[in-house]
Amino acid sequence: MQDIKNEKITAGQLDHMKKLAGSFDTLFSKRAILYSTMKLKEKKLSEKEMRQLILEEYTFLKRPVVLYDGNIFIGNSPEEINRILILLS
Repeated sequence: MQDIKNEKITAGQLDHMKKLAGSFDTLFSKRAILYSTMKLKEKKLSEKEMRQLILEEYTFLKRPVVLYDGNIFIGNSPEEINRILILLS
């Protein structure tokens, strides 16, 4: 358990999450208030830019992120919750 608001994500942690998730786009939250404030919707962000934004501001990381037994679960959609429940049962 890591409170990313108080303990920033390291580049190594983020790169590990990307390896499991497949892309920074999967980890990137487009619901963050800063996303609209910074007018990022109007811009096509590269993977490198998304990585940097997540490292600079925790709100750009889609949450929660659960790492368990070599698996990654991102967000709280019903599908992700179901995947976690299946793994834990």
